[in-house]
Amino acid sequence: MTIPPGPILAVEDVPDTLQLVEVALKFKGYRVVTARNGREALTAISAERPSLIITDILMPGMDGFSLANRLRIQPETRDIPLIFLSATYVAPEDKEFANAIGVSRFLEKPINIEEMLRTIVELLKEKTQPRPPMNQKAFYEGYRKRLEEKLNQKVAQISRTEGMLGTLGDDEKKTFTASLHMFIEERDEIQLLLEQIRKLETGDLK
Repeated sequence: MTIPPGPILAVEDVPDTLQLVEVALKFKGYRVVTARNGREALTAISAERPSLIITDILMPGMDGFSLANRLRIQPETRDIPLIFLSATYVAPEDKEFANAIGVSRFLEKPINIEEMLRTIVELLKEKTQPRPPMNQKAFYEGYRKRLEEKLNQKVAQISRTEGMLGTLGDDEKKTFTASLHMFIEERDEIQLLLEQIRKLETGDLK
């Protein structure tokens, strides 16, 4: 295995998942830089150009879709291999949109470490061919549709989970309550991102 000249940038807002990715990569000899969202990732990229980026999609502040778009519209970062990780955006339409905006590979969570490492090796061996960035109007339209669909799914998950809580025993209720809190946090993150996109589309976001 050839160690790339630049580090691998791992972007993930869940600490346990970020640590899992970081430890696995360092064990294989890679130099690793970490970030907790897209904004932190951009700061890390400006400080030191990574050889590859592996990122979650659903993150607060700036998610993976926005990060990918920012990378692909800039000529200096357009050819950096980019891997998406997600447990939320796994529908065929999500993967098609990821491919359209220039994501190199798409891996579903829970993370299969061997698959992740194998994918990284393959991408580092390949020469990424920069593609013209997606038209920004088309990007925001597609991005908004993905957010709206996921928001509807999260609202439905919350409703189903709340309906089940009254039928469960104490032990099961703890597990479902934890899931409910996670769904609510994800719903709120998606709502904030959707509000940002709608403001950008109408020109209200400064």
